Amino acid sequence: MTMHPFVELAKNAIEHYVRSSEIISPPDNLSPEMSEKAGVFVSLKINGELRGCIGTFQPTTDSIAAEIIQNALSAAMQDPRFSPVSSDELSEITYSVDVLTAPEQISSESELDPKKYGVIVKAGERRGLLLPDLEGVDTVDEQLRIATMKANISNNEQIDLYRFEVKRYK
Repeated sequence: MTMHPFVELAKNAIEHYVRSSEIISPPDNLSPEMSEKAGVFVSLKINGELRGCIGTFQPTTDSIAAEIIQNALSAAMQDPRFSPVSSDELSEITYSVDVLTAPEQISSESELDPKKYGVIVKAGERRGLLLPDLEGVDTVDEQLRIATMKANISNNEQIDLYRFEVKRYK
C-alpha cells in the first residue's frame, strides 16, 4: 500500500531525526497541495495506542510540508505525555496527518458534530483543541469535556467555541 506524500514526509522526518539528530528540509519542487498553508496535526500510534500527537490549528510556517516536518518531530520528541520516540520503535509506528480548515467561531454547541468537526474551546488565553472523529468520542458533551480539560478550563467559565474540519491522511 502506498503512503500519501503527507504521511511519508512525517515518517521520513521522524526516522531521519531519530537516526541522525538532523531535521530534514521540505522537498524541492513542492506539489501545490504541499505548498499551501494550513494547521496540521501529526499523530503517532503503536498497536493502536496513541504514542504522540502534536499540531498547530493555524499555519506557523510557510507551507504544509514545513508544518508536517515541524509537528511530526514535536509529536515524536516533545509530546509531554510520552518519552521521545526511540529507534527501536520506528518500525512499529503508524502515522496519520490531519490538515485543518481555518477555525470558525460558532455560537452554540448545536453547530458541533464530533464525527465531522474538531473543536477549539477558549477562555482568555487558555485554549483546548480536540480533533474530530476520534475513537471513543461520540458526543458533543464528551468532545467539549476533553477539550476544556486539556485547556484547564472549569465548567463554570464562559468559553468561546470554534469548529474546524480536517482531511485525515493515513
